[in-house]
Amino acid sequence: MSELNKMRLGEFYDPNDDSLCKMRAHARALFEKYNQTSHEQSQLRVELITELFAKVGQKFVIEPTFHCDYGKNISIGENFFANFGCVILDCAQVSIGDNCFIGPQVGIYTACHPLSPIKRNRMIEYAKAVSIGDNCWIGGHATINPGVVLGDNVVVGSGAVVTKSFGDNVVIAGNPAKVIRTITEDM
Repeated sequence: MSELNKMRLGEFYDPNDDSLCKMRAHARALFEKYNQTSHEQSQLRVELITELFAKVGQKFVIEPTFHCDYGKNISIGENFFANFGCVILDCAQVSIGDNCFIGPQVGIYTACHPLSPIKRNRMIEYAKAVSIGDNCWIGGHATINPGVVLGDNVVVGSGAVVTKSFGDNVVIAGNPAKVIRTITEDM
């Protein structure tokens, strides 16, 4: 089985495999070019992100600088916004719904490393997908860890470290993140 297939299946894989290194180099070339664009080059920005990501909605804004591993594992919905300094380590799928807004310096991570130092020193890793529902707002400097699923209408407080999944209509904050409020229609 190829290292790419192992990675996609969430099994241990060698990230230094030649084909994976080439895929990351291609993604790096695209996001480095993207990060050099100006606001006036909006059409070029759209073209670069459309080539980099697996799926994009009609309307999106990603402020430079942006970094990712592969890009092809990222899907974003309609009306997406990511502020400055967003990092998405997409060794597994990262799916983000419609009307989602990401604050500055947010990290979304799918890469996992073995706890055992013997395995870790072999430079192998595995990945867990991340899914973010519709109408979510992730505050600045928040971290979304591997395997997290966030429902619809979730607000993540600034600096939160999200280590587990949460359902719909909640505000979460803290380290580790926990529910601090339920969102209701009258808010």
